[in-house]
Amino acid sequence: MVLKQRPTIYDVAQAAGVSIATVSRVINASDPVNPVTRKNVLGAIDRLGYIPRPDARTSHSVARIGVVAPFFTAPSFVQRLRGISAALDPASTELMIYTVSSQLQLEHYLSSLPLVGNLDGLIVISLRVSDEVVERLLKQHLSTVLIECPQPRLSAVVIDDQEGGFLVGEYLARRGHRRMAYLGISQKPDYSIYPERDRLEGFRQALQQAGLELRPEDNREAPFTVEDNYHVALELLAEAERPSAVFAASDLQAVGVIKAARQLGLHIPGDLAVVGFDDLDLAGYLGLTTINQQLDESGRTAVELLQDELANPGRSIRQIKLPLRIIERETA
Repeated sequence: MVLKQRPTIYDVAQAAGVSIATVSRVINASDPVNPVTRKNVLGAIDRLGYIPRPDARTSHSVARIGVVAPFFTAPSFVQRLRGISAALDPASTELMIYTVSSQLQLEHYLSSLPLVGNLDGLIVISLRVSDEVVERLLKQHLSTVLIECPQPRLSAVVIDDQEGGFLVGEYLARRGHRRMAYLGISQKPDYSIYPERDRLEGFRQALQQAGLELRPEDNREAPFTVEDNYHVALELLAEAERPSAVFAASDLQAVGVIKAARQLGLHIPGDLAVVGFDDLDLAGYLGLTTINQQLDESGRTAVELLQDELANPGRSIRQIKLPLRIIERETA
């Protein structure tokens, strides 16, 4: 009986029609590679079933968990990561963090980490994973859990942003507000997701159910900084017929709205109600009414799902939806 020889990097290079050095660059994401070339190399890897360093995931004494996340200047990403870290035992688990600052970098990570990341498991926070990448993760047997952007073939922690927006609209309508505004996010990076669109849709639905509408002039957007949102809110609230309530797509944006209201001498919540989304740590300090989406808990839950998959290979996919709730404080 002749044993089938394991594919080598030389076989991959020949099948893709490139040099070994190019294959190495694709696998390690060390240098930029032409997108077409990279796709050809990855296709050859998939067809041949090539697995570099087959013993990589068993050679270390502690578990290595990778986390791929947007460049985490946003407080919500920090809190999700905090939940992940808190759920891991530092004595038995090493946490590897890969921050994404461009679509190209995201593609490089998701292409190379299943091959040579030397990881036991992977958590992807608030980033979309293509069907092609999912197939590679499954073929390489790298257990992966997603947060916020579910895929039917991977376990995930799911956030219903539309439901969150509906809760805000329902709450404000019940409080007697008839003209409300929404402050979304503009100028997002190319790799970003857009949960605020679902939050807006849920908000609209709640208003329609209450016999109200969101006027086009009350639907504003601003870049994701407090200062930019302050200036947009200042323009909105300075109008003669201003809204009596503002739903900001995130707590950080709500801070800009509060700053603008104070600048104009408006009393909160007497003259203006402000509601955010996230329930960041700062929301409690500011007395901000907001939607709690259990940021820390989403990280902890992702770790539990991943650890369960590692301990029970072949377990069925699970997608856990975390409940949202409105936290009433002093701003609404």
